[in-house]
Amino acid sequence: MAFSLHKQLANDTIEVGDLPLCQILLMNDARFPWLILVPRREQMSEMFDLSMKDQQLLLQETSFVAERLKDLTGADKMNMAALGNQVPQLHVHVIARFKDDPAWPAPVWGNGKAVAYPEKEKQKAIADLQDLFAGFLVSGQKVNI
Repeated sequence: MAFSLHKQLANDTIEVGDLPLCQILLMNDARFPWLILVPRREQMSEMFDLSMKDQQLLLQETSFVAERLKDLTGADKMNMAALGNQVPQLHVHVIARFKDDPAWPAPVWGNGKAVAYPEKEKQKAIADLQDLFAGFLVSGQKVNI
């Protein structure tokens, strides 16, 4: 069975690129620098559903993305979570948080209404993120993280 992105994730996000295991998505909510990593494995809902090798790679990719996003944004705190209560497909949220953001110190979920990126800002955000991960995004071949 081939990998396919859950329709809710597809509706709520913008594709950034692929790491060796995960697809990187930008949550279409301009209030928060918010990425989502989705392992490109079919029928996975829990981290323990992945092979041990893929579990380790997911942790490496999550840490890699979080560290670079923190460097890019200067965030006060990085939030990482894999909930899956509304979207059963395994995915990990990586969110840069600031003491002055609209939800601080509460979680971002259910806090206010999402603000979609205006087209110009969306294109800049995607370009900035692709630059941030340049050399690590894959086109069919594996790279070391």
